[in-house]
Amino acid sequence: MDLAVVLPVLLVIALAIFFDFTNGFHDTANAMATSVATGALKPRVAVLISAVLNLVGAFLSTAVAKTVSEGILAQDDRGLPQITVPMIFAGLMGSVVWNLLTWWLGLPSSSTHALFGGLIGAAVIGAGFQAVEWGGVLSKIVLPALLSPFIAGTVALAATYLVYRITRMATVAGSTTAFRHGQTISASLVSLAHGTNDAQKTMGVITLTLIVAGAQEAGTGPQLWVILSAGGAIALGTYLGGWRIMRTVGKRITDVKPPQGFAAETSAASTILISSTLGFPLSTTQVTSGAVIGSGLGKRLASVHWNVVTRIAFAWVVTLPAAAIVGGGAAWAASTGLAGLMIVLILGLAACAGLFVLARRRPVSANNVNDESVSADALGRRQPEGERA
Repeated sequence: MDLAVVLPVLLVIALAIFFDFTNGFHDTANAMATSVATGALKPRVAVLISAVLNLVGAFLSTAVAKTVSEGILAQDDRGLPQITVPMIFAGLMGSVVWNLLTWWLGLPSSSTHALFGGLIGAAVIGAGFQAVEWGGVLSKIVLPALLSPFIAGTVALAATYLVYRITRMATVAGSTTAFRHGQTISASLVSLAHGTNDAQKTMGVITLTLIVAGAQEAGTGPQLWVILSAGGAIALGTYLGGWRIMRTVGKRITDVKPPQGFAAETSAASTILISSTLGFPLSTTQVTSGAVIGSGLGKRLASVHWNVVTRIAFAWVVTLPAAAIVGGGAAWAASTGLAGLMIVLILGLAACAGLFVLARRRPVSANNVNDESVSADALGRRQPEGERA
């Protein structure tokens, strides 16, 4: 095959796997932030459990992967998307850069919406508005994005209220210890759910690329090597730990106690697993953050730090359009040919490397993830002087 055909496909596969890796450490907080914050699990044990269950979850279903490969981008009479491999590469680059930017800032933004935003922006710039299945975007991305945090938050609020009522404000002997043990199970369920949903999105992108390139028949699901690659990448990223975002979710949205953590994790896991079964590519970040907010409201209104919630909500709103702009700009450059594709690759890698270097200046690790002694974190909340996250 021609190098001009093979190289873009290989670049997309490599970048998709790297995106899944960033998705893993970006979204570790979804599963384990509250368990680490309450002391139910040690940080390193938490990410190990989460990594293993993310990998297991990747094999449980492919419904979300088929939604990504078939339900977002418009198809022609042959069942093929109206998008090229370089456009997919450009969309992926937009999502990766946005993922790393929000990770550096410690914002629990949606990797899901970063991915779809990048792909939509690349499709619109590269092939026109008709290349996007806007009905699918509305029903499978926008509506779930609006509803899922409120659903998970409402369930967590009710669950937290009931938990405190049943245990008389958690003063029943041994209740705190029991809830810490319960968090091990509930956090594990969130990790399993995360694998069934988020790992599949990259499977869908790689499958979409192979279909567009003519290496796989339209309408077929991900191959075994694709499932293994995506599951392994997200598991490895999870194990390395998204400590910056874990600190935000576990310590800065609300002052999480074991009963709240158990309620939040159980609510998030049930919401994600149901959506994965239905094939909805849900944002686990939004679901988990919504559940944590709900658990804070279920205890008492004053325990939620609304200034932090406001900044997180802002990140949710701008993620899809911001990634679309980056993906669209990258698609414009990549469409000029192989030289343009390489320019996008070089600029994207430079941006990623720069963000990693900036993050190393003020590191957050397993040793200080629960440390609140920061001067003025990336979310703008004032704290006592000390190490800054």
